[in-house]
Amino acid sequence: QLQASGGGLVQAGGSLRLSCAASGRTLSTYGMGWFRQAPGKEREFVAAIMWTGSTTYYADSVKGRFTISRDNARNTLWLQMNSLKPEDTAVYYCAGQGRLYSRYYGRDDYDYWGQGTLVTVSS
Repeated sequence: QLQASGGGLVQAGGSLRLSCAASGRTLSTYGMGWFRQAPGKEREFVAAIMWTGSTTYYADSVKGRFTISRDNARNTLWLQMNSLKPEDTAVYYCAGQGRLYSRYYGRDDYDYWGQGTLVTVSS
């Protein structure tokens, strides 16, 4: 079970930090990721982090503004979001891989998902 939190309403240029806590299980020993879904749009990849935390990937749209991190001992995944833009408005989901995948950016590359937390960025 993954529980995402930290969403809210923020002005453009502001920051938010999303958290994803694993309960009843440990964080994936493989990759973890964040996705988002804006109204009327498909769910899209935002960022991913591998088990050791030393390897990260970002969508071009958030590169340089968002930072993904994880603490395996605390069973927690984070997404630090800076310089937020109105187009970042979406429901954000955390997800975990249940095995080794060759990819990290597709919805089918993840086996379990959190419930989502809403981020709204006002202009």
